[in-house]
Amino acid sequence: MILHEMTLPAFVTELASNSPAPGGGSIAALGGALAAGLVSMVGELTRGREKYAAVQADMDALCAKGKKYAETLLKLIDEDTAAFNDFMAAMKLPKDTDEQKAARKAAMQEAAKGTVEVPLRTLNLCAEVANLALVAVREGNVNAVSDAGTAGQFARAAGTCAAYNVRINLLGIKDEAYAAEKRAAMNAALSAIDAAMAELTELMEKRLG
Repeated sequence: MILHEMTLPAFVTELASNSPAPGGGSIAALGGALAAGLVSMVGELTRGREKYAAVQADMDALCAKGKKYAETLLKLIDEDTAAFNDFMAAMKLPKDTDEQKAARKAAMQEAAKGTVEVPLRTLNLCAEVANLALVAVREGNVNAVSDAGTAGQFARAAGTCAAYNVRINLLGIKDEAYAAEKRAAMNAALSAIDAAMAELTELMEKRLG
């Protein structure tokens, strides 16, 4: 079952079931993909119009990046669930002997890192999308400024949710150096989102009156 290829009603039904996956990490990726798609729409509504000729190159880049990020984030919906399933599989390894216990412990730690890496990738992409949304608000078609602002807010929410998943999964990591590195990367991405959204919010207030 490929989650990102399911119909929307089927996906929501699966989400609402008693299965723990897909969960918050997959939804963070979905939110980021929606934000990226929406910001690309603003770019498409801007480029090619004489009124916005001065920002044509910016809009071309925005559309290309937005669509690329959306595609990657859609795949991360499934990758997040797969990472969780890999961890659960490691937990189910036999633990009857000391050797089995050691192998199980090592497998769980390796799988746990996967549950950190995927939402961290989602978070980093959400930071990129938030910056694209800022460009869309600043330079895009004024008639689509509410869409650009919505894209930014979705990117921020999705990034925050991805960070929640990074943080909870870091709790199970025994490698302190690894955990510190990933926590620093997470905080840097969150700071980038905050900076982009502070400027975006200020611009939105001016645009909307």
